Amino acid sequence: MLFTIVGKHIEVTEAFKAHARKKTSKLSKFYSSINQVEVIIDKEQGGNSLSVEIIARGEHSKVFIAKEVSEDAYQCIDVAVHKLERQLRRAKTRERNNKHTGSV
Repeated sequence: MLFTIVGKHIEVTEAFKAHARKKTSKLSKFYSSINQVEVIIDKEQGGNSLSVEIIARGEHSKVFIAKEVSEDAYQCIDVAVHKLERQLRRAKTRERNNKHTGSV
């Protein structure tokens, strides 16, 4: 799985990169066709709040996006990953329910 992290108006530390990689590495467990994860951290101008956006790309042009705004960067990552996990679980359930058995 390809992992990229980008910081806008903020420098991304190695500890934060490691935390983001650790949290997002679990996403493939919920939806196996995830092949790219991108984390974008943006510091709001003039304020202390941070915005974290996680974009997970899967096969067949499927894109899942989660965004969180908070003052704590680690909390933003945790909440955004939780939102993404929920989206992936829902998508996987829908795919499984759409499979039809042959007529008897």
